[in-house]
This record gives sequence, C-alpha cells and structure tokens, in this order.
Amino acid sequence: MKLLFVDCCISQRGENSRTKKLADTFLAAFREKHPEAEIETVLPETLLALRPFDAEMLNERDALASVGAWDAPVFSLARQFRGADGIVVAAPFWDLSFPAALRTYIEYISANGLTYHYDETGCHGDCKARQLVYLTSGGDFEREDSVGVTYWRQLAAMFGIPRFDYVFAGGLDACPDTAEETLTASCALARSLAAES
Repeated sequence: MKLLFVDCCISQRGENSRTKKLADTFLAAFREKHPEAEIETVLPETLLALRPFDAEMLNERDALASVGAWDAPVFSLARQFRGADGIVVAAPFWDLSFPAALRTYIEYISANGLTYHYDETGCHGDCKARQLVYLTSGGDFEREDSVGVTYWRQLAAMFGIPRFDYVFAGGLDACPDTAEETLTASCALARSLAAES
C-alpha cells in the first residue's frame, strides 16, 4: 500500500505549525495501522520550486501528452499522484483557500489523459486512490462553503477518488482561549480518519 502525503505546511510557526500537527497525528495513526505501507512525501520545498505554467509550457506539455509521452519529467508528480492508494493533503487556511504553491501543484497533477480523461459522457478520473484526506487549520472559522475544502472535494471527484474526508481546525486565532482544545479535537478526528483508512 502506498500513501502519498502532500505536505504544504508552509508556516511562520515552523515546527509549531498547527496544520503539521494535524498531519503528523494522521500519519502516526496511519503507520500504526499499516506498518507495511510506503509513505511518499511531496515536500514544501518541492511545491515552492514549481513554476506556474505559461503558454509555452502548456504547449510543450500538450505536445508530450498527444504522443503519450507520460514518462516525461513534467508528468512526474501526476504519475506519483495517480499511482497512490491513498492521498493526504495538508495545507493551512490562507486567504480563504490555501497557499499558491498548492494551487501550482494542482496544475501539475491535473494531466488530461493521465489522472483523468474525457469522453462523450464527460470527465472520468483515472487515479488509483480510494480516499483523499484534506487537513487544514486556520485562525478564522470554517465556513459551509470553505473554498479549500470544496475545491479538494471536487478534485477528488474529478480524479475518480471515491472517498473524500477533511479536518478543518478553525477559529484558532479568533478564539485563542479555546485554540488548544479545538486543535486537540481536530487531531482526534484526524486520528480516527487514519484508523479507518
């Protein structure tokens, strides 16, 4: 079993990142349940080094896709994403969604003909994962239509991943007196999700 961990825990708090605490809790519980599993990590440094696509880059990628050159380096992240049995994405709640580096990553994994395809009935996902878990935390409260959660739910569907779960540890700065309690409860939820994975 292969779990892909997309670590976008970019934080001024460094090792005290609240989102990273959620991720570490999930991963520890997952390792406990699946000691044989391989966990691959996409590091923050990798995400931050990705260059957003411009027209020339898109044309080059489309040319490679048109001849099925899926082993090209530009598709390496998409191949990794497609081949994972489970996926965990962790990113802070920034500016109503998540850091720009994660949005750029999404451009790289969204490869028509590799992670999804179209036919006369619409879009169909081609990814192997059975579950995608999105972990996030923020100073403000979770909204019913929180963009990051909605976006990853829709991406999971596009990629053909049948189960989507998330943990949003919200209001950590709005209610500092209860922040630790909120984070502890969110970590408990992350732990229970990992136990179900």
